Amino acid sequence: MRKLRIGMIGIGVGGAEILPAMDAMECVDLVAGADVAQTTLDRFKGRYPRAKTYLSAQDLCDDKNVEAVWISSPNRFHAPHAIMAANAGKHVVVEKPMAISLAEAAAMVEAAEKNRVHLLAGHTRAFIRPIRVMRKIIASGRFGGLRALNIWSYSDWMLRPRTADELDVNQGGGVPYRQGPHQIDTVRLLGGGMLRSVRAQTGDWMKERPIPGYYSAFMEFESGLPATIVHNGYGYFIGGELVPWGEDKQVYTARQRADIRAALRAGTRDETAEKQQIRIGGSREKEYFAGNAQAVWTPEDMGFAVASLDSADLRQSKCGIYVHSDQGKQDVEIERGDETGVVQRRAELEELYDAVVNGKPLWHDGRWGMATLEVCLAMMQSARERREIMLSHQTAMHPDYDSDLPMPGV
Repeated sequence: MRKLRIGMIGIGVGGAEILPAMDAMECVDLVAGADVAQTTLDRFKGRYPRAKTYLSAQDLCDDKNVEAVWISSPNRFHAPHAIMAANAGKHVVVEKPMAISLAEAAAMVEAAEKNRVHLLAGHTRAFIRPIRVMRKIIASGRFGGLRALNIWSYSDWMLRPRTADELDVNQGGGVPYRQGPHQIDTVRLLGGGMLRSVRAQTGDWMKERPIPGYYSAFMEFESGLPATIVHNGYGYFIGGELVPWGEDKQVYTARQRADIRAALRAGTRDETAEKQQIRIGGSREKEYFAGNAQAVWTPEDMGFAVASLDSADLRQSKCGIYVHSDQGKQDVEIERGDETGVVQRRAELEELYDAVVNGKPLWHDGRWGMATLEVCLAMMQSARERREIMLSHQTAMHPDYDSDLPMPGV
């Protein structure tokens, strides 16, 4: 089997989250890692002894054994690191947000096209199989036209340990940048991609966290299709309670969330130590990412999605999706313990592998990522200016996307 040799720039929390998916794929070989923290590199080397380690992103990009680079460095470095990798002839997967400005995103696209490498905008929940099957049902026309999309999330995102750059909106901090892409990518995928406008509000409600922890947005597609998205990351109410099999816990229990708020207000929380504990090899790494290994889906960071068609409503179930139609309620199981579990992130890697090795199209390319970023930025602009923002960088998802994905039992 031809293996794709990947290097990772930024082996932080985002990097640690994708490692189980890389480990689960025989066609991926993690051959290098770069990070500015020697402790993190030492832990990475301990887990992947055959991989090379670098304190410099440029040194990793200069490694001739690296074919593709997974970029999970801090948001302000996404663009320079992606451009650096592309200029070195490497294919690139960049985590959300793709960049922190449209100018940066355009420069990334230009670098990839100039160097004839693939640039994939990844790490959003739109890649998981239940959402993709939902899209196929919509596209089939079996239940008529798509009429509305709604996604709501209630998470404890604002209470998780943060570095200084993550608390600075100018460096890509806050829920609109960090969590908006999950919902926006999903809305755009289900609706075809071509949004027309956005009207939104954001909320900055916690003085110990000087970044937006809330947004609510109304979006209209060029077709007139309406969509709403909401994310409240302050952690009082947790979305897991919205399903009967869920619980009042995401990363933290209700008691832990209360204790964290008290520590933040008192200035006694050691977030640097906490952050290191959940990075690769940290004492709480497995505990922190336990949600990724759960056997069933519960509303997590992306939240609870509902697609309304002429004669059906579609939403996520424990191991797939519910189809509420004139025939009643059908629970369509997709892959128990797989796509809802630890390897749910492999779709980005599979898409990159197919593009690089098998010559297949790259669906979530740089222009797709730039369109999603445009909506993130438009939400924040709309909140500042209290007006509707028109969009101009949208791109459609190709109708052949997922043509070989089974649509089981619908």
